[in-house]
Amino acid sequence: MTEDTIICRCEDVTYGQVVEAIEQGFTTTEEMKRMLRCGMGACQGRTCGRLIAQIIAAKTGTSLSQVPLPTSRPPAAPTELAILAGTPHEETS
Repeated sequence: MTEDTIICRCEDVTYGQVVEAIEQGFTTTEEMKRMLRCGMGACQGRTCGRLIAQIIAAKTGTSLSQVPLPTSRPPAAPTELAILAGTPHEETS
């Protein structure tokens, strides 16, 4: 893997950025999520979560089972885009 390899496609995070964060002391997936936004894009970490955990395990010398995946926090209730955009809401039948 090269430094320019994209690890998180949603947030355009590269392998080099992940390794640099590990070298700075960020060694959990939760810390990566907060530092680099990995797992905060459209896929919510379904694409990059395990890959980031594997990189952390390899670079820190721990087993993959010791690197927990980040907690998923889905919205409590779905919200229509029209409500968020502030446009008039029409009921559909």
